[in-house]
Amino acid sequence: MSLRNLSARASPVLSFAKAARMAALLPLVAATLTITNAAPAAAQRKAVARENPGMGNAIAEFYRSRGGAPLWFSPTAGPAPHQLLQLLSTAHADNLNPNRYRVAQLSRAVQAASRRHPAAVQRAEVMLSEAFVTYVRDLKRDPNVGIIYVDPELKPTPPSPRTILDQAASSGSVSRYMERMGWMSPVYVQLRRAHAARQYRNEHERQLLAVNIERARALPSGSHRYAIVNPAAQRLYMYEDGQVVDMMRVIAGKPSPQIAQTPMMSAFIRFVVLNPYWNAPADITAQRLAPNVLKQGPSYLKAKGYQVMSDWTDNARVVSPASVDWRAVVAGRVPIRLRQNPGPANSMGQMKFMFPNEQGIWLHDTPSKELLDEAARLASNGCVRLADAPRFARWLFGRPIKAQGARPEQKVPLPVPVPVYITYLTAVPSGSSIVYFDDVYGLDRRDRRLASR
Repeated sequence: MSLRNLSARASPVLSFAKAARMAALLPLVAATLTITNAAPAAAQRKAVARENPGMGNAIAEFYRSRGGAPLWFSPTAGPAPHQLLQLLSTAHADNLNPNRYRVAQLSRAVQAASRRHPAAVQRAEVMLSEAFVTYVRDLKRDPNVGIIYVDPELKPTPPSPRTILDQAASSGSVSRYMERMGWMSPVYVQLRRAHAARQYRNEHERQLLAVNIERARALPSGSHRYAIVNPAAQRLYMYEDGQVVDMMRVIAGKPSPQIAQTPMMSAFIRFVVLNPYWNAPADITAQRLAPNVLKQGPSYLKAKGYQVMSDWTDNARVVSPASVDWRAVVAGRVPIRLRQNPGPANSMGQMKFMFPNEQGIWLHDTPSKELLDEAARLASNGCVRLADAPRFARWLFGRPIKAQGARPEQKVPLPVPVPVYITYLTAVPSGSSIVYFDDVYGLDRRDRRLASR
């Protein structure tokens, strides 16, 4: 039984019998390729081999597992070889050097394969797979832009060569997989396309695309569910199957001081807390709450639902406001813990979404809905306030979530934790164009300086 002829580009096709015979030669071919090129190319290949140990064996095993059937020149591959060549030749858009992927040699190998000689096809197959594995592993790395990985498994890690090839082979259409860059986030892909097509008006926008591409490198690919929070746009996006299915406005951290900025982090939302307490940060207590106690007396605390706690532990007890030197609190000499009970005035609103982290950052409801109507919504102390927390909970759980009575701190675990990626994107895809946001935290200026070193 032989493979059907390709029609789109008259790409060469091996019969199953020939392909199977050639599979046995793959280790030899892979080894031969490392010594048959010019010296500079050979040096590049040796460097790549050091960075990707075992790649030659993994590629050979991949083809053996397929009975020698081609990936790039299969009946359904279509223009996949040329699409990969296009990606590699424009790798500058990924902030990578195209020379690393030996595009000229690859192009000649693909051209030679068009003559349908089995050895030429096999050589091009191996070279394309080798270049593809190297390229994907270069892309799937931590961009090192200051992201806090609360859950280490969300940190970008280069996949194994076999995983990369298996995912491409199982995609259903290698050509469509190449077109979509299915191994990367759709946000990354759209920013990259704009950069590669020079879809920018000036050098400033080009640099903005470059720094935002690095941040988007840490966003996920695939069809699973996840949320992205972008403090620069002050929005939250809900993703399913690589598409935005819902979005809402948020209030993010203040631009200054730096400790109030919402940090970039990746974590799993693991549970929601209904009827939450709010523990006022020490600086807010000193600057905003304690002065009101001095003016209005302890009645202010009762009216707003605050309690003075003995300490910051889980076993803290309620103490009398009369035992506190409120002038010393205002002066910053005596830090105290004020806890606000659940209720209409509670700063957490009805619920908070928890991904436990040392920075004390979470997503939560808010009673101050009027702030969400502002064009600039940078007013929190680092946490993210949601325009419609119940709607977000309904998306997470697939059903409405409501408290059972008035009991404080009702914890509802998520059956399957959902990743949230808090990232800082000042260049955001919108349809076929790119929308730019103000550099409210000054990270563009920082990252552009680093990139120019």
